[in-house]
Amino acid sequence: MSTKDKLVERFCKRPKDFTFDELVTLLKFLGFEKSNKGKTSGSRVKFNNEIMKIAIILHKPHTVGDPIKESALEEIYNHLIKNHLI
Repeated sequence: MSTKDKLVERFCKRPKDFTFDELVTLLKFLGFEKSNKGKTSGSRVKFNNEIMKIAIILHKPHTVGDPIKESALEEIYNHLIKNHLI
């Protein structure tokens, strides 16, 4: 099983300790590119998938290594399922 497959499998279980760095890696595997929304974006981060013309916007945890909120993880999961990316 590849690193990508392991990360997708872990994400699909929606663990409470899924980190922002893991999410960045997962979304990169799925064709997304990370970009800040602008100079005044604060902790908001946007991930674009130019091929599929979709975007994901979320708040980055303030402390490095903190897990992503369960509600945000669930929303991203549903978005990726809906768009047939996982």
